[in-house]
Amino acid sequence: MIVVTRLNRTRFAVNPDLIERIHESPDTTLVMVDGATFVVLEPMSEVIERIAAFRARVLASAADVRRSGDVTGVIS
Repeated sequence: MIVVTRLNRTRFAVNPDLIERIHESPDTTLVMVDGATFVVLEPMSEVIERIAAFRARVLASAADVRRSGDVTGVIS
């Protein structure tokens, strides 16, 4: 999940895998795969950076689990 801020300054988390596209004209709008839209304060470049950082954390965590051999709950 990434945390973004609505125009009224409330923060919420969104699953970046469910973002279909991002518009910036001038406000940044997240368009979700189900058609829902969210207008956020962060510029598009910041949202993209947060998505990249989220995905990097997921990959790093998976690599740590693989190295440690701790595959509890993982179906092989």
